[in-house]
Amino acid sequence: MKTYERAFWPFLLPALLVYTLLFVAPSLFGIWVGFTKWSGPGSEMTWRGLDNYVALLHNQVFVTAFTNTFVMATVGGALVFGFTFLAMVVLRQLKGRAFIRAVVFLPMVISIIAIGAAVGFLLNPEGAVNTVLEWIGLDPQPWLGPEMVFRCIVGGLVWSSTGFYVALMMSAADAIPTHVYEDALLIGATKWEQFRHITLPLTWDVFAVAAVLWVVGSLKIFDIVLAFTTAGTAAAPPIPARTIAVQQYIVVKGAGLPDLGSAAAMGVMTLLVTAVLIVLTRRITRRDRVELS
Repeated sequence: MKTYERAFWPFLLPALLVYTLLFVAPSLFGIWVGFTKWSGPGSEMTWRGLDNYVALLHNQVFVTAFTNTFVMATVGGALVFGFTFLAMVVLRQLKGRAFIRAVVFLPMVISIIAIGAAVGFLLNPEGAVNTVLEWIGLDPQPWLGPEMVFRCIVGGLVWSSTGFYVALMMSAADAIPTHVYEDALLIGATKWEQFRHITLPLTWDVFAVAAVLWVVGSLKIFDIVLAFTTAGTAAAPPIPARTIAVQQYIVVKGAGLPDLGSAAAMGVMTLLVTAVLIVLTRRITRRDRVELS
């Protein structure tokens, strides 16, 4: 090892130590807890092996939470990036697009708890939405009922998240020189052809990163579910609306002794699913880098 390489270690070791103590060690301990039955400090830790994982796979509540989380990551992601790409096509030559982009980004500034509580209030059986439906002669809808509540949560999540990705992708698109589009116009390229052959290839690297950010964030969805369904009450969210993170919270903070072993097993399964989805996302978005000559 060269002298200048050895000189780096005194600066790296404190950061590595903090990282190990605050992330690596708790993560390994959490994986260990996933194989045990444990109610927390002061209680006996009993080895269960794979029983926690087998029990989760046969637990219909967890299966529902897992399915909901997967739908948020996939269907929600498709909607978010679908709206994002549409905005990139529509806003590129629109006057005042900076103002419109700021308006679209506004939901990201508002607390997700506030968004969930407000929309949940609007969609409750006696809320403003059903009131308007009654005024125009339509029947009120059970927006927060078991059959529709999860769809409303996904809709609220998409609405509150799209602005961030629009701002991110539009910033990447703004870096493309205007003469490239002018040359495309000279040969008669339509807006869709310009987006497909210019904007998308030249912003693909940013899109790949944005897709990973969405996958990681969507698998941890927690606060908007509670805000939508509980509205500050002590009641647990209904089963059709739960995600893995919400189910973990209920297992730990619900009635009776906390089941930290089961909660840790959920966390490990979420980690594995996250890793698989990230690998798939990276493979799907992998392509040769396009550069301007």
